Amino acid sequence: MPDQDRLLTTLGLLIVAAPFALLAVFFAAFLGQRRMEEQTIGRLIQGAIYVSLVAALGAAAIMLAHHLPHFTIELGDWVIAPNYHLKFQFVLDLLSLSYVTLALGLCAIIAAFSTRYLHREPGYNRFFLLFAVFLMGMVTAALSDTVETLFAGWEMVGLSSVLLIAFFQERPAPPRNGLRVWIVYRVCDAALMLAAILMHEINGEGDFDRLVGEHAWPQHDPLLIGPHFALLGVLFIIAAAGKSALIPFSGWLPRAMEGPTPSSAVFYGALSVHLGVFLLLRISPVLDSAPWLSALVVVLGLTTATFGYLAGRVQTDIKSALAFASLTQVGIIIAEIGFGLRYFALIHMLGHACLRTLQFIRAPSLLHDHHQLENAIGVRPRAEQPQWEQRLPARVQRWLYRFSLERGYLDSLLERFIARPFMILFTRFDCWERRWANLLEGRKAPEVTEIVDEPL
Repeated sequence: MPDQDRLLTTLGLLIVAAPFALLAVFFAAFLGQRRMEEQTIGRLIQGAIYVSLVAALGAAAIMLAHHLPHFTIELGDWVIAPNYHLKFQFVLDLLSLSYVTLALGLCAIIAAFSTRYLHREPGYNRFFLLFAVFLMGMVTAALSDTVETLFAGWEMVGLSSVLLIAFFQERPAPPRNGLRVWIVYRVCDAALMLAAILMHEINGEGDFDRLVGEHAWPQHDPLLIGPHFALLGVLFIIAAAGKSALIPFSGWLPRAMEGPTPSSAVFYGALSVHLGVFLLLRISPVLDSAPWLSALVVVLGLTTATFGYLAGRVQTDIKSALAFASLTQVGIIIAEIGFGLRYFALIHMLGHACLRTLQFIRAPSLLHDHHQLENAIGVRPRAEQPQWEQRLPARVQRWLYRFSLERGYLDSLLERFIARPFMILFTRFDCWERRWANLLEGRKAPEVTEIVDEPL
């Protein structure tokens, strides 16, 4: 192995090893019921992020100096069976290094902000434990070169996101909203798992290189044809739609604002909400296997962007308005991927993540600063200009306002036609199973109960 390959392998593993070591330390302290000092937690998490960030930048510099378009790091074979091959491996290329550098840089900013924002918060240690899980998941997903590696990081990001939405457990709303987000995540996780199974059925393994060929992103072999690849593309689109809150799964994004402001900034303004975008960029050659797949992505992106704009116009709190503003930009980025503008979509994603992080961490003090500015100059900073919807007929304006205020009725439709029938069906299955078990044991069988009509 050449010296540069050894160095790249070391740096690539160091990118992942530092968050893993941080997570191990936090878990050891948590299991040992030892409460760490706030300063110690801040130094540990900043040190781990800086080590990973320096390693990522060093790997990028070496690849640029030696004109290497991509480099694969294999972690060994985990399962080898006839027609089945499971392994974990990482890849260093333009897409992975760009996204992991973005994740590490923004996580460093949010960690520094959180140590002050959550000072003396009762859940301080719990927040940073979940933050370490999220960091590990983002690094794993960003560098993944197999669908199994991606799924591992995908799950860690989803779990930490949901638990941080329900961070304030003393109130009923955060756990309820976290449960709703978890239900949506289960749908997209199931789609990603089915896509992984289909990849193994097609190629016998889950390597992305077997789909796109031995080329640096976004180049690929023009060999992706047939119904298998079309179905694979649909499953990946469903997974991305759930994770990035695209229509019809957009209802969970404003619910995610129940978490602390730092988690809202790094998850739903910058990184987690773009993980579906990252997935579509990684498997973008699959979208080229059928023109209608690219058209579906364009329609999905533009529809989501329109919905995000309309819903954002009627929000009364700044975090929800920023959430729908993020959704609008994510929809536009998805449409750019469908049009084949992969480099432009990557740049757009990086810039939008940085801007939205700044806006979210400024949200708590933005209104205060705005009122101070008004008091200083004596007038409003700028006059509101007439919007295009004000030129519509009054009846159309009322309908459009109601549609936007109800957030497209997506929550009620999903709950009525998907969530409730699913829960009723499996509640009946559970009651029938209990009745059968009690019959075999000679005990009295319970009655089949209905679902209480209570929204999630």
